[in-house]
Amino acid sequence: MPMVTAIHAWAEGRAMDLIIILFFLVSLLSSVAGSICGIGGGVIIKPVLDATGVMSVSGISFLSGCTVLAMSLVSVYKSLRAGAVRLQFKISTALALGAAAGGIAGKSMFEGLKRAVGDEALVGLVQAVVLLLITFATLLYTLHKQKIQTERCGQLWLCAFIGLLLGIMSSFLGIGGGPINLVVIGYFFSMTTKEAALSSLYIILFSQMTSLLNTLRTGTVPQVRLSYLAVMVAGGILGGMLGSQINRKIKEEWVDRLFIVLMVAIMGINVYNAVRFGGGMVFG
Repeated sequence: MPMVTAIHAWAEGRAMDLIIILFFLVSLLSSVAGSICGIGGGVIIKPVLDATGVMSVSGISFLSGCTVLAMSLVSVYKSLRAGAVRLQFKISTALALGAAAGGIAGKSMFEGLKRAVGDEALVGLVQAVVLLLITFATLLYTLHKQKIQTERCGQLWLCAFIGLLLGIMSSFLGIGGGPINLVVIGYFFSMTTKEAALSSLYIILFSQMTSLLNTLRTGTVPQVRLSYLAVMVAGGILGGMLGSQINRKIKEEWVDRLFIVLMVAIMGINVYNAVRFGGGMVFG
């Protein structure tokens, strides 16, 4: 029996090591891509880790948000310091403040839905389906954006309202920001791809910081292993540093191409997650 116990403990330890490596790689690669495109990385991290089934939906949402916060902080700092891309400060700050308020509202909506249904699988299904629809709409816009006439909104109250909606959506889905930021910013404010990416990361920074502080204040932090949190935040920081450097060196058309590839991949993962969560509800 001691031998069996020792083997079992060794196997659990190796499995834990593999999960930690997986979490680090997912956070690192997602943060690099998210920093380059301005999508935050959570839109990749959340569905990928949901697909593994190793943690609860709430736990993954929390880890994703912390990773995106670390990545956006580093990316915005390095981008502003380099000065290669101009940040439209007034518009972006109004969007960010609205997103911060939306982050609190979105978190409350997520917790309310979780309490109401009492089923993590159903919550995961709702998130997967909503994210799939948003990603599909974003992909369609990106493929046809050259034919779409954009706007130049300058009213700060409208900027704050748009930011509020973005914050609600990103916090509820646990993705930190995602592709919808780029589409909305590009359409309503006629920013270039790189300007929209920087503004998106600036918004994500505000909304995720507010969401995290609200989670701590309300005591709704899910149970997660500190080792998972540590490696994912480390991956987010390193990914933010690498992504911001790459963003400055590549052309805007390559940013658009990477964005399109990511959208297709994310859609595929969300289809898988929707099927998996739906099957878990039926057979679970």
